[in-house]
Amino acid sequence: STTEKPILLNNIADAEAFISSAEVAVIGFFQEPQSAEAEQFRLAAGQVPEVPFGLSSSAAVLSHYGASANTVTLFRTVDSDRRDLDMNNRDVDAEKLTRFVRMNELRLVTEYNPVTAIGVMQSSLEFNLLLITDKMSPKHPERMRKFRAAAELYKGKILFILLDSNLKSNERVMSYFQLKKSQLPALAIFHTPDDEHDVLTPDEISIEHVQDFCNRFLQ
Repeated sequence: STTEKPILLNNIADAEAFISSAEVAVIGFFQEPQSAEAEQFRLAAGQVPEVPFGLSSSAAVLSHYGASANTVTLFRTVDSDRRDLDMNNRDVDAEKLTRFVRMNELRLVTEYNPVTAIGVMQSSLEFNLLLITDKMSPKHPERMRKFRAAAELYKGKILFILLDSNLKSNERVMSYFQLKKSQLPALAIFHTPDDEHDVLTPDEISIEHVQDFCNRFLQ
């Protein structure tokens, strides 16, 4: 993209439009936009090309978001949550900033791996729906399209998660749901406060299958 990154946000309207236009948006609140901390923020922005980064040094914007100077905030629409990182701690550099974004960026469908696991565990959503499937399968793109379309219907209610059955680190999750590779693709829904869960092994993933399964469990 030729767009300059991060985007300068000069007022509250700019900041609000910036946040609402993306699933995950990151804003650096800096009183001094040329500070060493702001420079590390710019470096991190270049390392996470798919996430929009904005920068604001407007007192009105900082006040509107209750942010102190040298704070980086990640906003995510999937559960209307935000995460703050204080950069006044001198050892926060571009690498730590990048990791902070990677750990906390929950999307409509979040792929589960050791890095995103932290954001998933800390999500304010109590219901998680897992699509456990082989990402290498030729049917994968179509399954994801339908799973993602269903995720739109439960935004703010259920966290939709993709679990790749090829990852060795995911074998533990599959054994928790007592699933073998021969039974995939499978849907597993989980209520975090009480570990209540249910598993469905449909012939194929469809929006209707996902809806029926979710609605039954929610009831």
